[in-house]
Amino acid sequence: MNRLYFGDNLKWLSDRKEFPDANVDLVYLDPPFNSNADYNVLFREPSGQVSQAQFHAFTDTWSWADAAETYHQFIDNCPNVAVVEMMEAFHSFLKNSPVMAYLAMMAPRLVELHRVLKETGSLYLHSDPTASQSLEADARCNFWEHKLSKRDRMEANERAFGGPPMERRP
Repeated sequence: MNRLYFGDNLKWLSDRKEFPDANVDLVYLDPPFNSNADYNVLFREPSGQVSQAQFHAFTDTWSWADAAETYHQFIDNCPNVAVVEMMEAFHSFLKNSPVMAYLAMMAPRLVELHRVLKETGSLYLHSDPTASQSLEADARCNFWEHKLSKRDRMEANERAFGGPPMERRP
């Protein structure tokens, strides 16, 4: 499949006609980082100099008010009990914080990515230190029980996590 999907990846991943179970070989995930910043698209003049022209691309700020409904729907509908328990533990500790809102946005996407990834597939997850430890725990919980050979593993951005790639249990 050589396609580019535009928009929220959860919408596309949830479409089982577009993404059947165990149908994807490789996922590279470069989500927002919960950096608490606004990002703009900058333009250059024909001369190559930076132009004053720019427009708002996205806001990488998360609030519980925006995430609460997503969180509760996820907790009520997620088929992976271990992920639900982990998310509830995160919520117990992080309360209604921006980091919890970020994890509430990421968790359903990781569950869907796990669903569409082939047993021999790989997931590369790029993150920064802002929420990397919590995001890594969420990813590990989703993929830890995946039955793969030792040579197959879930790759994490070593710079963000400061360690070797995650391996799935055989």
